[in-house]
Amino acid sequence: QVRFVEAGGGLVPPGGSLRLSCAASGSLYGIYTMGWYRQPPGKQRELVVSSTSNGQTIYADSVKGRFTISRDNAKNTVHLQMNSLKPEDTAVYYCNLDKGGSRYWGQGTQVTVSS
Repeated sequence: QVRFVEAGGGLVPPGGSLRLSCAASGSLYGIYTMGWYRQPPGKQRELVVSSTSNGQTIYADSVKGRFTISRDNAKNTVHLQMNSLKPEDTAVYYCNLDKGGSRYWGQGTQVTVSS
């Protein structure tokens, strides 16, 4: 079983920045992918960014150049630095971990971009 502690969501004006954090614990050994998904109001959950244990990352086109993921394998944590936020970034952001064919989710943290 995998457990998560997420932090960092909130309300920010357009053009602002937020930093999300996620710490995972449990049976975390070997290779696994961590990252972030988001679910905008009334829409399906979508990939924001994923990061493999060896450092490969995939960003959604909509966040490239604005969002940056950082990962600490020793602490099983990922951070998402979000800059130049737009109203369309408003969503519930979920920490994600994929391992051994299983997918695990954090509880989600709300990010609202509004003036």
